[in-house]
Amino acid sequence: MKARLALTLALASLWHRKRVLALVCLTLTLSVSLLLGIQYLRTEVKQSFTSTINGTDLIIGARSGQLNLLLYTVFHIGDATNNIRWSTYQGLKQDNRLAWLIPISLGDSYRGNRVVATDENFFKHFRYGRDLPLELDEGQWFEGVFDVVLGAGVARSLAHQVGEQIVLSHGGGRTSFSNHEDTPFTVTGILAPTGTPVDQAVYISLDGMEAMHVGWESGVAIPGRTITPEQAKGRDFTPDAITAVFVGIDRQILTFRIQREINQFAGEPLSAILPGVALSELWRLMGQFERALLGITGFVVVTSLIGLIAVLLTLQAQRAHEIAVLRATGASPALIASLYILECVALALAACVMALALGMAGLALSSPWLLANYGLQIELRPLTPEEWTLMALVPVAAFTVALIPAFNTWRQSRRLGFGEAADQ
Repeated sequence: MKARLALTLALASLWHRKRVLALVCLTLTLSVSLLLGIQYLRTEVKQSFTSTINGTDLIIGARSGQLNLLLYTVFHIGDATNNIRWSTYQGLKQDNRLAWLIPISLGDSYRGNRVVATDENFFKHFRYGRDLPLELDEGQWFEGVFDVVLGAGVARSLAHQVGEQIVLSHGGGRTSFSNHEDTPFTVTGILAPTGTPVDQAVYISLDGMEAMHVGWESGVAIPGRTITPEQAKGRDFTPDAITAVFVGIDRQILTFRIQREINQFAGEPLSAILPGVALSELWRLMGQFERALLGITGFVVVTSLIGLIAVLLTLQAQRAHEIAVLRATGASPALIASLYILECVALALAACVMALALGMAGLALSSPWLLANYGLQIELRPLTPEEWTLMALVPVAAFTVALIPAFNTWRQSRRLGFGEAADQ
């Protein structure tokens, strides 16, 4: 009965001060939305980051550190220390333990976007996210020597369409003064958005990579020695070397044995890395920054709660008459003090509910736009236990900070009680 009375009085008090407390609730809602949004994005970005490549058991490249090999093959950051001989790749293809191989050759660019030379196995076997395959938004995968398929981000930012011709540049920098003008490529397809570095790359065949470098020496085209697409017909463009190989293994139990054998390969110095392990290490190095961001957001919530205390303490002086009336009608000091606690917790719960609704609505509306414009794939999903814990901490923190005005009110109501007893 007392609990119901306290709740009724608290709700009536909140309604009586609805204008002032609505602003406080709005501030707290925005703070909780920021806190929950940062944590949600942190979880989703981590999931997207660690799922940039999925289903690939090994990445094989020239001898180097695993992070460097991961960065230039998957994220298109940096350059390879060396190449792999084509004969080595052919030897890997003869290994019956390997289910499939995707050859990758790097080195050129298109307006700052990495050119990736590969074959049809890239489209067939490359997986990302939750084991999702690549799909084409328009056109088809390349077939001819001078066909090119664009990632969704490249096609969107440069407004390219199927059927257009583009000229690739020599070298991997964002600015190049050496262009393969004699060998333009025709856009045959545009990939669907993936939210991964695949969106920011341009895909050609291994033959195309070799053909456009005929007549080039030391990064410079030799006049009269380059070829045109017409001259390339019927010629063999088997490469001498490639940059790396993505590998899928039939029996997962053999992964570590095959990795060890490749790392000890006598033919040339090679490195074989586990993509999942390398991604986890890279995220661990980056984790301190996202934890710092979460901590800053937590301080924003604490600041909002401190503002709530300031408002309640300010209103306390205006509630002296209300406290006197409650004491005169028989309300105990504990009941009066509990009103502050109930009001604070009620405001915090309302802020959490509104923050959750605001966040879900905002995510549902913005996720297609984020994927289309920034390649960031954020899915609407139930909250994780960690996110529920963060939300639960907000009412707990509100309860804690409410003890300050509650204790002051308790002392004030006791003094009023003692005064009335003396008068009697």
